[in-house]
Amino acid sequence: MTPSSYLEQQFGLTGQTAVVIGGAGVLGGAMCAGLLQAGARVIVADLTEAGCQARVETLKQHGGQVGYCLVDVTSRNSLELLLKDAVAESRRVNILVNAAGINAGNDFLDASEADWDRILAVNLKSIFLSCQIFGRHMIEQGGGSIVNIGSVTSHLPLSRVFAYGASKAGVLNLSRNIAQDFALKGVRVNVICPGFFPAEQNRKLLSPERTDSIMRHTPMKRFGEPEELIGALLLLVSPKAGSFVTGAAVDVDGGFMCSWL
Repeated sequence: MTPSSYLEQQFGLTGQTAVVIGGAGVLGGAMCAGLLQAGARVIVADLTEAGCQARVETLKQHGGQVGYCLVDVTSRNSLELLLKDAVAESRRVNILVNAAGINAGNDFLDASEADWDRILAVNLKSIFLSCQIFGRHMIEQGGGSIVNIGSVTSHLPLSRVFAYGASKAGVLNLSRNIAQDFALKGVRVNVICPGFFPAEQNRKLLSPERTDSIMRHTPMKRFGEPEELIGALLLLVSPKAGSFVTGAAVDVDGGFMCSWL
């Protein structure tokens, strides 16, 4: 067996359909590209048509099958329609990646209830809803893999992102709970916890002082690049290489967590 055929056997996703919720974003888009290049048919799911169309155009350079669907992750009805549309295209969904997320930065006494409700709805309620909806489909179809995107704040609190940190801690706890429930039903549920990957939603929070603090606690002394999430993702979604992995939290953080332990 050649190295390329071995890697295809272990990590290839030919014949698999992946729905990436939040796929129009920076991190979600990189994960879409990785899944597409591994052979999966990819459906980009996000809130705006312009964002989805732009992402799909970028992904087409990799070849393969890629399309998009609009979704409001806080709405059960919208997520059910997403599944219906995805199944109409591909008959079944094998992989779900929950990469949608929002943030807001404030001192605790200035944090608004509206921000709290909005962040918890997008970052955590969406995991509850999508794992119910897509998980039921996967169980009925004989199996699948769900990857939810956590954060280093899934493990420890960071200042000025109170609702975000609470939501991401909830993502990890809920994912592990669902993993237990789905373990004998053929569906694996795991979490990727990125460290600091500057993107639209968090770049405004990176003051020079905050950046200096992050670098002091990151042994690799740099931010992550979106493509550096792909290796962990392919392991977790692979029906071969990741077959005995469920309930795991994979930190992709340049060593940030080990510097706190």
